[in-house]
Amino acid sequence: MALGAMGVAALAPLVEAVPALAQEAARSSEPLSVNIGANDGFTRIEFGGVVGARARVRREGQAVIVRIGTTAAPDVSRLKNDPPPGVDKVETRAVAGGTELVVTLKPDADARSGMADGAVWVNLYAPGKTPDAPARSAVPAGGVVPVTVAADADKAVLSFQWGAPVGAAVFRRGEAVWIIFDSAARLSLPKSRAALGPAGDARWAVGPDYTVVRVTARERLAVSAEGHGAEWTVTIGGQPVPSSTEVIVDRDDTAQASLVGQMAGATRAIWLTDPMAGDRFAAVTALAPGKGYGSERRTIDATLLPTAQGMAVETAADDLTIRTEGDRVIISRPRGLTLSAPSATLEAAQDDHSAPRKAAYPALILAQWADVGHDGFAARHRALQTAATEETITASDDPRTPIEARMAYARFLVASGLEFEAIGVLNAMVMKTPSLQGEPELRGLRGAARAAIGRNAEAEADFSAGALAGDPSMKIWQGYLASQRGDWETARKAFAAGAAAIDQFPQVWRARFGAAHALAAVEMGDLSAAEALLAYSFSQNAPAEDQLTARLVQAKLFELQGQSDRALAVYQAVARAPLDGIATPAKLGAVKLQLAKGQLKPDAAAAELEQLKWRWRGDATELAVIRTLGDLYLSQGRYREALEALRRAGKRMGNLPGAAEIQTDLSDAFRALFLQGAADGLQPVQALALFFDFREMTPVGADGDEMVRRLARRLIDVDLLDQAAELLKHQAESRLEGVAKAQVSTDLATVYLMDRQPEKALQALWSSRTTLLPTAMNSERRALEARALMELGRYDHALETLDKDVSPEAQDVRAEIFWKQQNWPAAARLYEQRMGERYKDTATPLSADEENRVIRAGVGYSLGQDAAALGRLSRNYRPFIDKARSAAAMRVALDTASGEGIGGQDLASLTARVDTFAGWVQTMKADFRKQTGAG
Repeated sequence: MALGAMGVAALAPLVEAVPALAQEAARSSEPLSVNIGANDGFTRIEFGGVVGARARVRREGQAVIVRIGTTAAPDVSRLKNDPPPGVDKVETRAVAGGTELVVTLKPDADARSGMADGAVWVNLYAPGKTPDAPARSAVPAGGVVPVTVAADADKAVLSFQWGAPVGAAVFRRGEAVWIIFDSAARLSLPKSRAALGPAGDARWAVGPDYTVVRVTARERLAVSAEGHGAEWTVTIGGQPVPSSTEVIVDRDDTAQASLVGQMAGATRAIWLTDPMAGDRFAAVTALAPGKGYGSERRTIDATLLPTAQGMAVETAADDLTIRTEGDRVIISRPRGLTLSAPSATLEAAQDDHSAPRKAAYPALILAQWADVGHDGFAARHRALQTAATEETITASDDPRTPIEARMAYARFLVASGLEFEAIGVLNAMVMKTPSLQGEPELRGLRGAARAAIGRNAEAEADFSAGALAGDPSMKIWQGYLASQRGDWETARKAFAAGAAAIDQFPQVWRARFGAAHALAAVEMGDLSAAEALLAYSFSQNAPAEDQLTARLVQAKLFELQGQSDRALAVYQAVARAPLDGIATPAKLGAVKLQLAKGQLKPDAAAAELEQLKWRWRGDATELAVIRTLGDLYLSQGRYREALEALRRAGKRMGNLPGAAEIQTDLSDAFRALFLQGAADGLQPVQALALFFDFREMTPVGADGDEMVRRLARRLIDVDLLDQAAELLKHQAESRLEGVAKAQVSTDLATVYLMDRQPEKALQALWSSRTTLLPTAMNSERRALEARALMELGRYDHALETLDKDVSPEAQDVRAEIFWKQQNWPAAARLYEQRMGERYKDTATPLSADEENRVIRAGVGYSLGQDAAALGRLSRNYRPFIDKARSAAAMRVALDTASGEGIGGQDLASLTARVDTFAGWVQTMKADFRKQTGAG
């Protein structure tokens, strides 16, 4: 794709025009310049400068009179002293308001005049030197002019291929488009009405020296004309293309008051009668290239219709004359036209101060509302403002009070891009007359103005009014607002519901709506619809900024279509635009594509995104940059940077479209780190610091509990018990209630006991008491409470707590208490019971905890003088001695040979070797691993 075809190219003419404008300004600084040149055929006189370019040329017999709007006589001494061939004499004379140069020609001499390159020129020809018009045959061989028609649902294009250049005039009168040529010929127009698409039927007729075509076409269809030599192309519908040259029409009061149109290549005036209306009008044809004027102009005697090519004049006067003189078209009457004072200029149709009229739909903006007429913006604004002020003075809270002047003023402001001022006018109307709150157009215009300046919530409030229910123009705005907030499905439905009104909006808004609808289609995966909508948006010839916005959507479309190279080219082109609001998302798109294609390394991409984060701030674009940056940081293991970037964006821009996605990204990142194992590669202390810095993101419920358990397990594994306890305590005290709090508090009590802090363990258990806990959890909590009491030496209280609980955990604690009370037989029996029938599996060595129980059981039976029990224990577990970790201790504990039990020295040695607390700690660590799914 050539970059010149992209939206960036729309900015280039602004830069390229600067030198040309500077040169033009330098030329225009000379008030009057007279340049004379001659060759063998004729002498040319050019009048340039600000004054010279406004000179007027007329012919009176053999006198060529040039009227110059300055009282200072021009220096024409060369012409006077050495008259050109064919000139009898040259003189100057003062007239009212200027000077006239009178060139008197000799008999049979001739002159031609015109305007080109910012100067008025006169060519003087000696007798016999007047150039003859070249012979031409405009009618092709066969006598029929070929006409080709290309039509679709939006426009019809008619191409006329003449045999030689012909003059043409193209314009609209009501429901018909008129096409007039200054040569007579038959046309090969299609007979089928369907061939003309949105236009109706076409009829043609031939006059003595002209051909005319009348095409029925609805008034909203634009008309454009373009000429190249002998070919003329007329487009009905679609996007209007302005004429390459503007026809300048001004008054001339030198003799009789008249209107003069400066139209290069003017050929003749052709008078016609409209068969439908029965009135008479004239068309003035001109050769290519195209030239016309866009606004209607009126005098008492004549009305100049807007044209796509040439000129068109309506009149009720029977004696109006129209003649062409070179490049001038003179419109006059025998006694002159009835014009205003000479100091006044020709008025445009809007200069009669007719106020902007109400549109067909309440929320519709019309382009013609912004028409300022010939007097300019200031005069138009002042007139409408004055009328609105006068109406306000007499207004009251009566719902029948007139509002038309104020509404007309508001329409003008909205169409002129002065949305803030329009909102002020409309709000003032509601304050003055509260019942106007239900006026459909007021709500529609105010909503449109608010949407245009980004006050989307206020605009949606206006559009939700019942008075606008079912209005298609309101649906268009709702679709636009839904697209702004990322509600793509709603946007598409609303745009579809407002399709009947979209073509009545000004071009700039049609382009914006088309781009917004296309974006919604892209996001919904309807790529064919997006392509058609983008074509519609581009056809509107919108300002550069809006074209670039549409190009961004086009790049996304290319990306989804798998055309990554084209998408990247568009992104990179748009990213060079000097408009940060557009260049930033384009740069983001380019970075993401380059990263995906391997053209950019992650660290380089992150650096570019960091710059973008500060380049454009405060809207959905920044959110998109931060989301991408967060994902990139996570993929690089830069967890803290990722979480910090996402959190700051979520806090600062929580009300913007896309903020919910930021919160989702933040939650997902936190879950990935602490629930799915992404942070397992960090050191436990680093993971803990990261968790505490962002702990407000911990989800409530089972997932939050699991996160804390996983992190606590890692801390416990490396004996960072204080840190693990702090983590669990925060979770229990600040985030949980009920059963969930009891479960985490149980874990907290376990950690405190592992850290030999029984008082804190009891506090954790007692502060989380609740009813209806699961049986297993109740048993676990009783065992922990009893163990804590045991550590404090409160043995009886501990046994009371255990009561009749015979669970394994309770039995272990009970055995520990009996051991500490030196109730050897009871302790020994419990230790042996906890072993069950483990002795039958002699192939599997005992675990460390099992060895401890066997040793303690043997010591207890020995100290309790229970030889029978000791013998049974010895027979059952002696086969395990050879593979035991503490073989010597087991051999001594199970020795029954002496028959007198274990001595004091042996008891001390065995007690030192058998650390049941360490065994319990290891068991608890293993339980934590099981709970978190870790091995």
